[in-house]
Amino acid sequence: MQRKGENDRHYSRNMKVEHKYYNIHQALIDRCRRGDSQAQFEIYRLYYKAMFNTCLRIVGDATDAEDVMQESFFKAFDKINTYRNEVSFGAWLKQIVVNSSLDFLKKKKLNTTSIDEVFGLKADEPVEKIDFEPESIENLKRAIMMLPEGYRLVINLVLVEGYSHEEVSQMLGISPSTSRSQLTRAKQRLLEILSSTLNI
Repeated sequence: MQRKGENDRHYSRNMKVEHKYYNIHQALIDRCRRGDSQAQFEIYRLYYKAMFNTCLRIVGDATDAEDVMQESFFKAFDKINTYRNEVSFGAWLKQIVVNSSLDFLKKKKLNTTSIDEVFGLKADEPVEKIDFEPESIENLKRAIMMLPEGYRLVINLVLVEGYSHEEVSQMLGISPSTSRSQLTRAKQRLLEILSSTLNI
């Protein structure tokens, strides 16, 4: 039989498991779960800019990014009851946005084209270490948008959105080594753009 102190500690541990992350906008999230349209609008207003920027970095076109972002919010509100506070709401929402953006890119391609061909990924390309320290964030953002789609996609998912190569490999249907290789080549191309086109 457990003593009272042990029971308290056990209860406390269970509470931590059930409530791993409490958002500052938790009240709004709870209202969204009840179908409150005003709360949905507030969530949209709070997260719109960040989610749009994520879409834009992946799809590369502002109009397309707007459409994908809007669709992502509809998906999020439809499945908001599946959000279990295991990560921040923003991280949960961003995963939906990223997945929707990738789906959008794939739908633009021919169904008969493999994922490697779609994004220009080659598993046998050499991987080299590159020092990558751009002097200007704005120059870097402009340079990334000038990259070919495959390079832009991998560099955004890994360096900007913070996904691991293993996660990227699952998202794109490629190997982790291919993701690493493409990141290396994307960095090389970025350095060329930053050195020549942007003159830094």
